Amino acid sequence: MPIPPFIAELRALVGTRELWLPAVTAVVRRRGTAGEELLLARRADNGEWAPVTGIVDPGEQPAVAAAREALEETGVVVTVDRLASVGVSPQVTHGNGDLGVYLDLTFACTWVGGEARVADDESTEVGWFPVDDLPDMAPFLLERIEAALADEVAARFVG
Repeated sequence: MPIPPFIAELRALVGTRELWLPAVTAVVRRRGTAGEELLLARRADNGEWAPVTGIVDPGEQPAVAAAREALEETGVVVTVDRLASVGVSPQVTHGNGDLGVYLDLTFACTWVGGEARVADDESTEVGWFPVDDLPDMAPFLLERIEAALADEVAARFVG
């Protein structure tokens, strides 16, 4: 579902004005036949590759949101291992003109099961990519991936 119902209700009140929303990025990794791989989805809204991302529902724990988004968007079950970074997205202008800025909580996740597939209408392709051969992505997404792969104990707070 591209626009959660609570966002649609907000939009009815504020129109396309910029919203500040909590969001998650799930950097999902697994050990593949050729080494470590990352799960990526080609977004339906802009055609670009990205890790799994999504909005945290009201009252939802962010780590639960990361696991939920991975399952909803790609059909895979993950463990959420740690908070890797906290940062703010650039302003996003959605296809319908809605503006948003997202407080992003990036989680390092591990694949547990399920076949990666396009599981909703938010992406057009889903696949596993070798860590050392990722497709082109926005620099802020690569920073999130790097933080998740760093295996650090503490979260990074992007400044």
